[in-house]
Amino acid sequence: MSAKTKIIVLRMKEIIYTAVFAGLALLLVALFFFMFRRDKASSEPANPSQEASYIPGVYSASIKLANEQINVEVTVDADEITSVALKPLSESVAAMYPLVEPAMQDLAGQILKCQSLESVTCQEEQKYTSSMLLNAVERALDKARAER
Repeated sequence: MSAKTKIIVLRMKEIIYTAVFAGLALLLVALFFFMFRRDKASSEPANPSQEASYIPGVYSASIKLANEQINVEVTVDADEITSVALKPLSESVAAMYPLVEPAMQDLAGQILKCQSLESVTCQEEQKYTSSMLLNAVERALDKARAER
């Protein structure tokens, strides 16, 4: 048998470069796993009783005031209400019904804070306007509710 011995000469510079690139590759793979993994804590809603309760989108309900029609638009994500607004609120409606816009701003702030219509309170001087607006918001949210 002819046993030929092979001698491999490695330079220290090549070994260091290989180790650095292998370390960077491992770091990159770890970064991808960390960034793109499905995190259970962030995918669960903050309120356990409220699991994906809405279909994301913009939903509206209309209110008829004299000859004008106002749309109450509610924007929702999968598990929260993101905005509540009146669209379009013309100058004539704002002049004829001056309590509509401040009542909606007050209700929108409460709804976005509580994420519920049950704990919303109405001011005494705006109770009829607020109840009309709350009914419209409730109709819009009924359209947004996910079927279980």
